[in-house]
Amino acid sequence: MGQTPRMLQPSLSERHFFGAELRRLRERANFSQARLGAMIRFSADLVRRIETADRFPSREFVEACDRALEAGGALTRLLPLLEESRNSENKRATSPSGSGNADTLLPTQFEEKPAVAGMVVRVPFQPGVLDRAALDWLNAAAGPRPPVAGRPGSPDQVDEEDLHSAETALAMFRQLDHTHGAGRVHAQVQRYVEGELNRLLANTPTSEAVGRHLYTLAAGFFELCGYQAVDTGAHGLAQRRYLRALRLTEAVGDRLYGSYLLAVNIGHLALHCGHPEPARRMALTAVRGSETRATPAVAAALHAVVARTHARLGREEDCLTHLDIAERQLARAKPENEPAWIGYFDGAYLADEIAHCFHDLGRPQHTQRHLGDALTALSPTHVRRLAIDTALLASSLVAAGRIDEACATAREAVDHAARTTSHRCLQRIVEVQADLEPYRCEPEVREFGEYVRHRLPLAAV
Repeated sequence: MGQTPRMLQPSLSERHFFGAELRRLRERANFSQARLGAMIRFSADLVRRIETADRFPSREFVEACDRALEAGGALTRLLPLLEESRNSENKRATSPSGSGNADTLLPTQFEEKPAVAGMVVRVPFQPGVLDRAALDWLNAAAGPRPPVAGRPGSPDQVDEEDLHSAETALAMFRQLDHTHGAGRVHAQVQRYVEGELNRLLANTPTSEAVGRHLYTLAAGFFELCGYQAVDTGAHGLAQRRYLRALRLTEAVGDRLYGSYLLAVNIGHLALHCGHPEPARRMALTAVRGSETRATPAVAAALHAVVARTHARLGREEDCLTHLDIAERQLARAKPENEPAWIGYFDGAYLADEIAHCFHDLGRPQHTQRHLGDALTALSPTHVRRLAIDTALLASSLVAAGRIDEACATAREAVDHAARTTSHRCLQRIVEVQADLEPYRCEPEVREFGEYVRHRLPLAAV
């Protein structure tokens, strides 16, 4: 009997993604590993090892496979991602510590081009432009459609195969972002957008349905770019990326995804930048503009953001009203009836939102209870969220006067943050230290400060 092919996780790494794509294209061509190996003059064992992510492919291997499988460049366009991933692994393997742990390798953000990066980070967030964007979205009819379908067989058309590859890439980038933070991934995503995604957007789809799908997928990439910009401290750039994604949803009349972008992405960004009133207007506009289309999970996510804005403004009754709506809506949600992009919003994620509300309202016991629910259900691969929520738990323990526990919990948060390259994680560790400042003479607090300086020097104050 033949061996069952090893299950791959394309979102785990660039190498897994390439292996999954190679296997998919080979099976589409109905080639065995041995036949493909013979055609490209490499061994069948090497084909197997690359498909199962045991080996990085060489440039010659990738180019030969692309030709043999008539992939039209789909494999060769992955070479920059593969080469960067290989270089990163080599650097970790040869680091002085020999372990490659992020505590010794945590880089500054935008390390490749610091001068340009500095200018990007300084691009300001502009709350004044949000009301116009929200009004345009609210009043938009079905906007300009994606390019009409071209003649069958026309060169460079975008088809379902192209969209499948792009969807797999987006899933991979999102998982890598959750695990490592944007500092490790944002340059790869940007290159993919500038290369492959822009190529797809410039070409003609095979049908209107493919065109609509492409625009929605492109909105997903720009949403991820915006989220990563937040995570690297470039808030003005994040705003521009989110607005670009919003315009793409307008172009195909995707009211549901547009409402999500307006509230969950743009509203959260405004909150993060210290503008709760514009954030409230964005979230409420999203709620009102999607009332007839919002699924229960999407409605829950929108109302959770409205609640967050009221909590930041100190309006406890309004906050609790919207949290109650969010909880009731989420209880009605059925995953099979929800869009794929809201799949992450479950009870644990809502508990996280509720905890942030109670933290802003100054109710530490409630904060701790809901953070316990959120942290218990979090996947170990979501390291950034673990770091942020654990740090928030430490801050709530400080507010409750439980300083020993707060310092112990804050150490756990530092350990999580040291495994990422996330500006948001660093910022949250800085905030914990600020919360502990009134107790700076306590031995536990002094020891924690030393721990941060040793383990996560970029967050030391």
